[in-house]
Amino acid sequence: MDTFDIPTLEVEPHRPRVLRSDDEARAIAINLPAGERLQEHQVHERAWLIVADGEIELVQDGETVLGGPGFAAHFPPKERHEVRAREDAKLLLILSPWPGDGHPSQT
Repeated sequence: MDTFDIPTLEVEPHRPRVLRSDDEARAIAINLPAGERLQEHQVHERAWLIVADGEIELVQDGETVLGGPGFAAHFPPKERHEVRAREDAKLLLILSPWPGDGHPSQT
């Protein structure tokens, strides 16, 4: 069993920490400081984003949704979105399967 307390986990800003990676999924902890963002992007995998601490804005197709601790969002593969930190935020990103179809590591 692996356990992680995301709000207290040591994760440096701009240095996501891979918590676990195997064929089924990859789990990544992210420290996103207030005022910063994960610019609009997409991934090859199905993605789950969970806010463990802080508050974010999730922007997609001109719509903005606020999320605090306990907030979860799901994105199908290749769906574009942006994440902005309204305050210092600790996030858990789960990508599945890992790597997804078309990921550069598969070439």
